[in-house]
Amino acid sequence: MVLITRSTTIPRDPAAVWRALAEFDAISRWAPNVDHSSLMTEQTEGVGTVRRIQTGRMTVRETVTAYEPDRVLGYEIRGLPKAIDSVTNTWTLEPDGAATRVTLATEIVPGPRPPHRAVARVVGKALGDASDQMLDGLAAHLVKDDTDG
Repeated sequence: MVLITRSTTIPRDPAAVWRALAEFDAISRWAPNVDHSSLMTEQTEGVGTVRRIQTGRMTVRETVTAYEPDRVLGYEIRGLPKAIDSVTNTWTLEPDGAATRVTLATEIVPGPRPPHRAVARVVGKALGDASDQMLDGLAAHLVKDDTDG
C-alpha cells in the first residue's frame, strides 16, 4: 500500500469547509485540476453518493464511503490504471482555533504483481500533486468567499 498525506490550515471553521466538500458534485468549482464534475446518482449526500469527474482526458468515478458532517469525507476512486486495485481519498477536518486543519490522505492499493507496486508509486506521486492542487484550490475558494461576503 502507498499512503500520501497532505495538510493545510484554512482560516474558516469546519462547517464552512464541510459545506464546500459536501457539495460533492461541485468539486470543479474549486479544484483547479478538475475540469468537470457531476453526480451519477439521485442521492446528493452521504455514503453511496457517486460523482464523475473529468481531469484532462481522464474520467474517474468516485463513490462516497465515509461521511461524517464537519469531520470526515472519504471516497473510493475508480477508473485509474488497471495495475491499481483501489484508491481512496479521505478528507479530515479538525478545528484549529478559528481555522480548520484540513488533511487529505490518499491510500493506493496496488495489484498483486511486483510491477504493480512501481505503478502505484508513480500514481502516488501524481495523486500527491493533485492533492496539493485540491487543498490549495479549496483554501483559495473559501478565502475568496470570505472576502466577498
